[in-house]
Amino acid sequence: MRAKKTVTTALTMEDLAKLAGVSKITVSRALRDSPLVTPETREKIRALAEEQGYRLNVSARNLRMGRSYSVAVVVEMTPVRGRPMSDPYPLELLGGITQELTTAGYSVVLTSKQLMNTAPVMGADGLILLGQGSHGEAVRTLQQTGMPLVVWGAPEADTDYIVIGSDNRKGGISAAERFIAQGRHKLVFLGDVDHAEVQERCAGFIDAMGGAATVHIIRPKAFTFEAGFDSISSLLKKKGASFDGVFAASDLLAMGAIRALAEKNLRVPENVSVIGYDDTPGAASFVPPLTSVHQYLRDGGVLLAKKMLGLIEGHQVASEMLPTTLMVRQT
Repeated sequence: MRAKKTVTTALTMEDLAKLAGVSKITVSRALRDSPLVTPETREKIRALAEEQGYRLNVSARNLRMGRSYSVAVVVEMTPVRGRPMSDPYPLELLGGITQELTTAGYSVVLTSKQLMNTAPVMGADGLILLGQGSHGEAVRTLQQTGMPLVVWGAPEADTDYIVIGSDNRKGGISAAERFIAQGRHKLVFLGDVDHAEVQERCAGFIDAMGGAATVHIIRPKAFTFEAGFDSISSLLKKKGASFDGVFAASDLLAMGAIRALAEKNLRVPENVSVIGYDDTPGAASFVPPLTSVHQYLRDGGVLLAKKMLGLIEGHQVASEMLPTTLMVRQT
């Protein structure tokens, strides 16, 4: 007599949820190790799944949901020797983004504008761009994908994408107020104003100075120590060059400027005051300790991710600016 075949039905997530006495979403989160589920519940569900031989079919779930549960983060930054990718920008932003997205059960695909046409990037549920690029060209490139987009930068007129950033204009104003309080009247702004964020810093700075000072703008294309050193060294070689304050669009530019001043025996801040931007960890330990405009980059990363999750879920999302704080030190 022929033995009967035993037919086994694959255990579904709904079956596992009933066995565990929880919802399907709790099972899904537990199997993805989401911190939204308590460690005890995660362990209970994982043990039950192991006992029952259940495995989460991520590809099937994503296909069913029409999502990849991933977000591509595009860094608009060309790494150079003087400004590596290990700098606080973009790492602090990335830390905040990763924290928020992984908590929500999303993976992060890190890439650059040059590597957009790869399967993991084009299959993502949305794009977060860190930096608008010179004249906004990076934004325009990513907009062509038609994917949900959130950008770290500065708001510009007649744009329809979501922007999260620092209040760069207020940052420039705070630098101007510091120079006014010090009685500085011949000033240099050091930064590439082709970038929207830098343009806002410069505009706020000049507007706040009003008629209290003259401002000479120098536009190095890089945000490095070397660029700051070369810019101020070149200025000091010009006949009749005279200034008593430098506002730099980054801390590295400011540090390079200070080194150039020191080589000409100009003391900071006695002869020339210097203010940087970003308030990187190196600012406080620099000699002399650098006065700098602080950006809350980690908070910015969290906000970028929250806005992206809102877009993916179809919610109304608005651009938002974070505050800045002038950290006064010895320059």
